[in-house]
Amino acid sequence: MKTQKIITVITIILISINAFSQQEISLSNKLQNKKIKVVNRSISLFGDQLNAIEMDAKNGDGIGIIEDMEFEKGIIEIEFLGENNPGKSFIGIAFNIQNDQTYEAIYFRPFNFVAKEQIRKEHMVQYIYHPEFTWRRLREEKTGEFENEIKMPPNPDDWFKAIIHIEERTVKVYIDNVSEPILIVDRLTSTLSKKIGIWTGFGSSGRFRNLILKE
Repeated sequence: MKTQKIITVITIILISINAFSQQEISLSNKLQNKKIKVVNRSISLFGDQLNAIEMDAKNGDGIGIIEDMEFEKGIIEIEFLGENNPGKSFIGIAFNIQNDQTYEAIYFRPFNFVAKEQIRKEHMVQYIYHPEFTWRRLREEKTGEFENEIKMPPNPDDWFKAIIHIEERTVKVYIDNVSEPILIVDRLTSTLSKKIGIWTGFGSSGRFRNLILKE
């Protein structure tokens, strides 16, 4: 009887693990095959790292929409490389992209990873829904609800991994090997799209690699 119960538990665990179908996306291959639609940026391979791409800095936000894939709900894993450059490093991922201006995004401010002032620490990770709910509007009208501090922040000049759980009504954000979410938010739209893309904010460049989607 005990053996049967153990087998049943193992079976349930395996079913749970396999409930997500996984896609490993080579961003460099997507770029070389012209499968990334670039909005207000230029994208290139990142130095001699064949698995990474780089988005340059311009005024306004920039998106690289991945054209030949779909993602609506599930888990996004991706590695980012920003920089410790105050006000000049906003890097993340956009999802539920309706058009070039309308989308949700989770992004990070790496320069705040080493902030000393508590008010800046609280602005390390951010959710937005553009164009209606910008970071500025959310900070003014819903202070502290859509951005947060990371208690064990990574080095702002090193690669770090974000794990983003997108559910029907909520988004949970994890980082590196930290088991607790660093941000939990209620989504600000019920409109759904299956387009996703890499993202950088005003005046920011960014580097991206190792994109994995689990649905």
